[in-house]
Amino acid sequence: MLPRLLVIFLCLLKPATSEDVTISWSDSTKLSWSDFKGAVDLNTDAVAVTASGITFSFSVSQSNGKFVDFNADAQAHFYPEKSWYNKAKGDNHILAHEQLHFDITELHVRQLRFNISRVKVSQNIKQDLRDVHEQANKNLAVMQNDYDTQTDNSINKGQQVTWSKFVNIELDKYRAFKSH
Repeated sequence: MLPRLLVIFLCLLKPATSEDVTISWSDSTKLSWSDFKGAVDLNTDAVAVTASGITFSFSVSQSNGKFVDFNADAQAHFYPEKSWYNKAKGDNHILAHEQLHFDITELHVRQLRFNISRVKVSQNIKQDLRDVHEQANKNLAVMQNDYDTQTDNSINKGQQVTWSKFVNIELDKYRAFKSH
């Protein structure tokens, strides 16, 4: 029986700290193995771990004690120091699987930006923005899990192709909200 390769995705739901080194998602730059700088966990069958997440912030403006405007920012970030791979087992197929994890994070950032564009200023604006961010993180975690489950952590190459096509179609649907 062939040994199974396991790939793990780590979705960081806590905010990044100012000390965290990050790589912002870009459609012109893809991840390379040199971006994976974390210590390899030798106590797992995993071949690679990708740590990425949504960085979100907002500010509100008030006039006469009422909220009148807001600004929000959402970014897809990859965390090199928290991501790693087994050099003996990592190959281009697994790297593509890891890249798609990062692309899925970007997809959810685009969806978050879309949802933010639909938020209306109200006296509940802070909670409304927190709610759309929380929902984006929940949706991201579900999709990342579904992706790993359905692709059997990159082993099922047919499902890997299906997911790649699906994510690219979804990214295109939200292209007006892409990261620059």
